[in-house]
Amino acid sequence: MSELYSPSRIFTWNELQGMAIDGILLPLYGKSYASPGVAVTYRLRARAAAMSVPERIRTKVVAGRLTAAWIYGCAKPPERLSLLVDAKHRISSLRGTAACSLHEVRLGQMDVVSMGGMLVSSPLRTAADIALHVETERALPALKRLLNRDELGIRLRLLILAVEAAPRVPHKKRALATLSLLGSQDPRQQALGQQGPD
Repeated sequence: MSELYSPSRIFTWNELQGMAIDGILLPLYGKSYASPGVAVTYRLRARAAAMSVPERIRTKVVAGRLTAAWIYGCAKPPERLSLLVDAKHRISSLRGTAACSLHEVRLGQMDVVSMGGMLVSSPLRTAADIALHVETERALPALKRLLNRDELGIRLRLLILAVEAAPRVPHKKRALATLSLLGSQDPRQQALGQQGPD
């Protein structure tokens, strides 16, 4: 039995929607559905996101910001996929991609991981981008969850350093103010900060 279903020669989208209404399948993202009882993992969410990205551009874009936070299980499913495009690729050739917002950025080797047939920004890059590019009210809940997921390996001190190291970006002051709010709200992160360098 497949973990993930999307419209194909086997099932039309109408049939998949009908099965979801009957409780046979669970809506995951876009036109993708998961089998009940299947663990919804990072990889499965990444696969569902990949299904919503046209195949011709799939290898040239990276799921980032709140889309990546959703893949890591730390945000709600996005209304529009937030896709990062490395400055090496011409963003103009990717325009017109429905249900996606494209952001031209510089990506380092450590900024991207591959899972479920989709490139996804690394947990640290995801958190830094959310702090820098998402307004505080929407950023805070996702950042809290990202920091609280031990397996993602993000520490508040490291995140602050990543934001401070970002090249001149317009919202850096606001991002650092957002992160200082997190530090004041989370005693666990405060304790980690007081331990000094690892």
